Amino acid sequence: MNRRRFLRHSALAVAPLILTDFSLFGADAPSKRLNLALIGTWGRAHAFFDSLARENVVALCDVNEEHIAFALEKCPGARTYIDWRRLLDDHRALALDGVVICTPDHTHAFIATWAMNRGLHVYCEKPIANTVEEARMVRSTYLNNKARLATQTGTQRHALPNFNRVSELIRDGAIGRLKTVSTWGNRQLRRPGYLPAEGTPPAHFHHDLWLGPAPFHPYNPAYYSGTPGNNCLNWNMYWDFGNGQVGDMGSHTMDLAWKAIDATLPTAAEAKGEPFNPEVSPVELEMRFEHPANAWRGPISVSWFQGGAMPASPRPYVDLNKIDHGALFKGDKGFLIADFTGRLLIPFGDKADLTYYERRTPETVLPNLGDFVGQWFDACKGVGRTACDFEYAGNLIEQMLLGLVAYRAGARVEYDPVAGRVTNLPDANALLGRTYREGWVLNG
Repeated sequence: MNRRRFLRHSALAVAPLILTDFSLFGADAPSKRLNLALIGTWGRAHAFFDSLARENVVALCDVNEEHIAFALEKCPGARTYIDWRRLLDDHRALALDGVVICTPDHTHAFIATWAMNRGLHVYCEKPIANTVEEARMVRSTYLNNKARLATQTGTQRHALPNFNRVSELIRDGAIGRLKTVSTWGNRQLRRPGYLPAEGTPPAHFHHDLWLGPAPFHPYNPAYYSGTPGNNCLNWNMYWDFGNGQVGDMGSHTMDLAWKAIDATLPTAAEAKGEPFNPEVSPVELEMRFEHPANAWRGPISVSWFQGGAMPASPRPYVDLNKIDHGALFKGDKGFLIADFTGRLLIPFGDKADLTYYERRTPETVLPNLGDFVGQWFDACKGVGRTACDFEYAGNLIEQMLLGLVAYRAGARVEYDPVAGRVTNLPDANALLGRTYREGWVLNG
């Protein structure tokens, strides 16, 4: 039997692995194994196979049948699919508990929303959305099901201990009253525009399903080349498939600040960068957001820089350009500079003697998060909660995507975060969402 026939027939037979008495949410039996589906078996999926081996992988889905064949070696006995919609249609037959999403960015919000609508726990690689409207859909669907569903967004750097240390220093007043936050990433990948047609899709690759809800683009193998782990760099800078560094490393780096500043949604955004290209997201870009005060701090300004644009260094002897991805917090008594694994505290002024700052004791520091994927497994079984659920991550990515709205509008936008509407520039509201190909529904 050839591979295509094998994959087609394997989708018709339920593997013995799924014959389990595991209850859907498992709060009463945390030791039971979850029945999970892996949607997207290449790219970031390679980072999950070891973790998934602790649970039951009962279904695999990928638009590339060769990638499914590889994943079957890791997860023997799983049912296979090339269309995630068919897999989710079968969630009851699979006795499915949750899904792990490692597909291209432009399908994340679709799969996550469909899965939650079917009562499934969801782990989704970042970003969980490509537009403001998608981010709001994913977040609201989660909040409507929060009592019974566990979600986690794949910003796995969040588990690094430095995230807690930075948060403690800011919350405890090590730099005084927080005033501004700047984050940056200096990755620079330039593309002139969408790729031209080149060749025809091989028999094992379903190009139309890869496009999914995106507008039609002709097949070109360069979209899909690249090794697992960084193949997203071949397609995520194109507007129809991703949003470049804003959603990629921007998700990780803003997360370093987001945990510390305890933010929800901004009330205004402005942006500037290289001239707008309707096909490719910008490399050089600066975005600034206004956030209202909360219970422990006043109003603050939050910024994102990329592609060589950088915030000003607080001291001439500190070269921020040597930090690939970092954050700079400015308070009224000092600065805190951080990357993912380290931090530098710089007091300033005659009154910055640190007597206003009370160090935490070893007993009061925030505990390490530990196993990021395992935290989601536990939450699916009713034990604890996740650090980067779709409310937390939905707010973060909505802010970043709103910055792209301001960039594309070429003007400052004032935003009503409750209604999800731009209030000072009505035409900009058309940029909050996008049009999908016929037959593809976001809230399915």
